[in-house]
Amino acid sequence: PLDGITKVMTIRLIELLPDEEAFLALEPEELAGAVLEYLNALSEDDKGHLNRINFARKETVRDYPAARREELARALMEAWVWLQREGLLAPRPEATGDWVFITRRGRRLKDSAAVEAYRRANLLPRENLHPFIAQKVWATFLRGDYDVAVFQAFREVEIAVRRAGGYGGDLIGVPLMRKAFHPENGPLADQEAEGGEREALSALFSGAIGLYKNPRSHRQVADEPFVAVEMIVLASHLLRMVESKEPVNQNAV
Repeated sequence: PLDGITKVMTIRLIELLPDEEAFLALEPEELAGAVLEYLNALSEDDKGHLNRINFARKETVRDYPAARREELARALMEAWVWLQREGLLAPRPEATGDWVFITRRGRRLKDSAAVEAYRRANLLPRENLHPFIAQKVWATFLRGDYDVAVFQAFREVEIAVRRAGGYGGDLIGVPLMRKAFHPENGPLADQEAEGGEREALSALFSGAIGLYKNPRSHRQVADEPFVAVEMIVLASHLLRMVESKEPVNQNAV
């Protein structure tokens, strides 16, 4: 068995994570990117001898200050567990103990950037999004441009409302929503619904466009990824609601 990971390799852990304070500041899923990059850079022989216990030994972090090695090794184990949970490391068939191998997916994710893109992809439930929303925002979201992805999603809602309501391109944003969903005469209002529900629907669309689309069309907004996901899912839901309405004018802009 390996004494830590000490055989021939093309990279050392400290080359990827030179500062121990920054090392320890990383969340397990963030540190996992560097760990997988390190493991993928091992010789094929070393890849055949990957073991959780060996990897956790202080020899793996021998290039760091001695006083921090145990803490660093614990952080590495947190990242290792994340990699296994995500199916990037898996138990070796017919092996006893803690021997693992880098999975096919893990070998495809060669560096931290690839792992980060993988993490982002897992955040956004593409299969549950409206196809138009997914097509517009997927690549943008993977790049980490969360505010742009949110804007694109709600722009699709605005376009759909304009088309379904039969309006021209000069009516935009909140005024468009209020007119399209006006409780008394809006073409997209359900006149069979109770009055309070019609008011609520108008407020829902007007508020969503005013709060989520409009600010991002005028300035940069620092959206956290999980919050962006929630907003994009809401836009997808609103778009499906619009499509459930009978289109008034198929030739509308």
